[in-house]
Amino acid sequence: MIEIERKFLVKSTQFIESASSKKSICQGYLNLDPKRSVRIRIIDNSRSFISIKGKPFSKGVSRFEWEKEIPFEESGKLMLMCLPNKIEKTRYIVRFKGVDFEVDVFKGANLGLTVAEIELDDVKGDFEKPKWLGEEVTGIEKYYNQKLCEKPFSQW
Repeated sequence: MIEIERKFLVKSTQFIESASSKKSICQGYLNLDPKRSVRIRIIDNSRSFISIKGKPFSKGVSRFEWEKEIPFEESGKLMLMCLPNKIEKTRYIVRFKGVDFEVDVFKGANLGLTVAEIELDDVKGDFEKPKWLGEEVTGIEKYYNQKLCEKPFSQW
């Protein structure tokens, strides 16, 4: 239940040729409390999840996360209750040197932003970085999806 991840900007679309899969994601937030967020996520217009995430610790590298799949029919009703500026993105899964990167290419109000995340087993976990990976933005709040809902990339 503790999520350990690091986040990076992406400097080219070179990752696409190595992607093993991609999916369309729409997510909305029921609250924007800095101590916890409650999110509804719809994947490929067919599967839905509710997630609760706690406040980040360890310099933004880890935090509590709970997620459960919910009936797709219910997600549409919950999305109507979500705050404005829903997050729309295409997520690519890219395996590099034995590690999976999730690369999110944002759409809508966050168009132009591409971010890669890597989940690790340890806060100090080491991995090799692909050439398309840019500056690390782990712990910089404006890159959190929750914050992108409050102040989209187009308003920076």
